[in-house]
Amino acid sequence: MSTYSEGLFDLAGKQKKIDDLQSLMASPGFWDHQEKAQSVAAELRALNANVKPLKQLVSAADDLGVLIEFVEAESSPQTLAEMQQAIADLEPQLEAAELKAMLGEPEDSCGVYLQVQAGEGGTDAADWAHMLLRMYLRWAERHGYEVEEIDLSPGEEAGIRNATIAIRGDYAFGYLKGEEGNHRLIRISPFDAAARRQTSFAAVDVTPELSDDFDIDVDFDDPKIIREDVFRASGAGGQKVNKTSSAIRLTHIPTGVVVQCQNERSQHKNRALAEKMLKAKLYQLEKDKRDQEVAAKRGMKSRIGFGGETIRHYVLNPEQYVKDARSGHKHGNPNAVLDGELDGFIEKYMRWSMGKED
Repeated sequence: MSTYSEGLFDLAGKQKKIDDLQSLMASPGFWDHQEKAQSVAAELRALNANVKPLKQLVSAADDLGVLIEFVEAESSPQTLAEMQQAIADLEPQLEAAELKAMLGEPEDSCGVYLQVQAGEGGTDAADWAHMLLRMYLRWAERHGYEVEEIDLSPGEEAGIRNATIAIRGDYAFGYLKGEEGNHRLIRISPFDAAARRQTSFAAVDVTPELSDDFDIDVDFDDPKIIREDVFRASGAGGQKVNKTSSAIRLTHIPTGVVVQCQNERSQHKNRALAEKMLKAKLYQLEKDKRDQEVAAKRGMKSRIGFGGETIRHYVLNPEQYVKDARSGHKHGNPNAVLDGELDGFIEKYMRWSMGKED
């Protein structure tokens, strides 16, 4: 266990906080002040999700302690092997609990809206955006998360221009929030007859899928605040084309934040989901304003391509590797990464962001 784990876990302190919040929520008149009540409920939900794996870890550690006593009393090959196996089983649990303990923000435990947008590079960039989308879909599949397509605009020749998906599961946002930024691909272009090297960019944006516990006040009926555009959903043609104008685009005029949804055939359902996405983006934007470092990073992402902030490099030619520009983590098998093996990058980014590099 690393030297900071005891302070990071603080199981007793977190359990006391849970008890205090539960007592507060049971007090008369607690729900009379909805905004404060919902904030407390969100904090309690995050703490409970955080404490559960810690209790499991403590139980496993207690079992290991019993085995160690057996080994000390009777150092037989069988008890020694059992102890070694228990230690091997405990290590991944410890690492997982340690990472989850780093996710202390209320929104970390939420699902995530993940958007991929092609940048500079023409058809290669559209293809690259599609490769990134598949990478996140495979990562979600590996972790048993539920995925819903929210919006997708195909490229003219190949790939996608942009896509938005919802990934739902415990701590999906907390794990993926470090994926936000520009992703740079270097490869021999499959769309270039001369087989030249091509550099392509795609941007990833992540926003928490907030529950009803988060109260975000937006007046969707005020045309000075919200501009709504209704349009026909795009599709691959034939029977998949939506012949009614059911797709919704919402623009928050004061901030310029834009969201759109076209996955449902019902305009009402698309609008409801777009409103939920917009509230989440506004929540994240406001939170970022309180974090100047994050706000600066988002500002640098205004241009998708050369000059913007690139967080990760995917090199397929002449060398083959993937390297994170922040944590320095490097993986020598880009095909595995593009097939969803992202956990190493996620863990290293989380430790880097907290100053906990190994």
